[in-house]
Amino acid sequence: MSSSEKIVIMQPYFLPYMGYWQLMAQADIFVVYDTIEFSKKGWINRNRFLQNGTDQMFSIPLKKDSDYLHVKDRFLADAYDREKLIRQFQGAYGKAPYFKDHFPVIEDIIMCDHDNLFDYIHNSILKICGFLGLKTDIIKSSAIDAGIDDLKGQDKVIALCKKLNATDYINLIGGLELYDKQDFENEGLNLKFLKSKPLHYETLKGQSALPHMSILDVFMFNSREDIVRAMDKEFEWV
Repeated sequence: MSSSEKIVIMQPYFLPYMGYWQLMAQADIFVVYDTIEFSKKGWINRNRFLQNGTDQMFSIPLKKDSDYLHVKDRFLADAYDREKLIRQFQGAYGKAPYFKDHFPVIEDIIMCDHDNLFDYIHNSILKICGFLGLKTDIIKSSAIDAGIDDLKGQDKVIALCKKLNATDYINLIGGLELYDKQDFENEGLNLKFLKSKPLHYETLKGQSALPHMSILDVFMFNSREDIVRAMDKEFEWV
C-alpha cells in the first residue's frame, strides 16, 4: 500500500446512481460490504429507471429469508426472470441514442448466472468498472473484518480504515449525519464527503434528465467519454 490511502466503504448496490461511481473513482481502495444486514428499505437490489417520461422502480426479486441475514447470505428468487427485466429495459430505452452502444453491458450484467445476491451485484460492479476504466482496488469487507465483526456504524468504519492503513475516509454526502469528523481526526483519519452534482442531459422527447437515476439511465443517453468526464468532474467536496 502507498503512504496515502483513500478508502471508501459502501454497501453493494445494483446499478447505482452516478455518485457511487464518482466516489469509487476518488478511492484507492473501495470496500464493498458483504457482511451487512440486507435492508428491504434500502437500494441494494432496486433502483430507478425512466419509463414513459417518469421514474419507475425496478428490483431484483429475492428468496424469502430472515431479515437479519447478511447480504452475502441472501439469494435471488428462483422466479427471477432475467430476460423479462431485459425486455422491460429494452422497451424503456430502445430509442435512446446510446442504446445500441451501451446496452450490451447492461444485458451482460443482468444475464449473470450467479444466484447469490452479493455475487450477482459484485459482478455488476466489476463489469461497470471495466466499462468506465476504473482501476480502483475493490475488496470485500469479509476479507478484512476479522476481529471487528461486532462493531457497528462509525466504529466499524474506523476500524476497517485502520486495518487498511487509511489516511482518508471518503463518503457520500448522506454520511454527514452518520459520521463525526472529530472522531475520525482523533484516529488520525481525514473525513471527506462527496456531493454529486445533478447531471444535465436530454432524454427522450427532449425531456431533461431526472436527478439521481440509476447508472442505466446515464448509459442510455450519454457517450462513454461524457460519462467518464461526469464521473471525474461533476461533484464537489463538502
